Amino acid sequence: MIHVTEKAAEQIKALMTKEGLEGHGLRVAAVGGGCSGMSYKLYFEKETPEDKVFEENGVKLLCDKKSYIVLNGMTLDFTDGLNGTGFVLQNPNAKSTCGCGSSFSA
Repeated sequence: MIHVTEKAAEQIKALMTKEGLEGHGLRVAAVGGGCSGMSYKLYFEKETPEDKVFEENGVKLLCDKKSYIVLNGMTLDFTDGLNGTGFVLQNPNAKSTCGCGSSFSA
């Protein structure tokens, strides 16, 4: 399963409303690239029959089966603290991450 915190869900819903994306979900994917080998990709999209779909805190998360292998158990959070604002991905499958935290190896 991929989890989403209440704070992240609030931000996702606000973005979807602002962009007029009713009926969409947030796709969470792991793609090749970045300084550690893989990087995260988040974008809004409609569900496909091949997707693994998770709903939590009123938000639908979509994940392709290949990405799910390295994202299973991940939590998507949101921070708005002094060190920056944005989504934070806490992935228990990441063996190492780069200094900026945008790429990982599994």
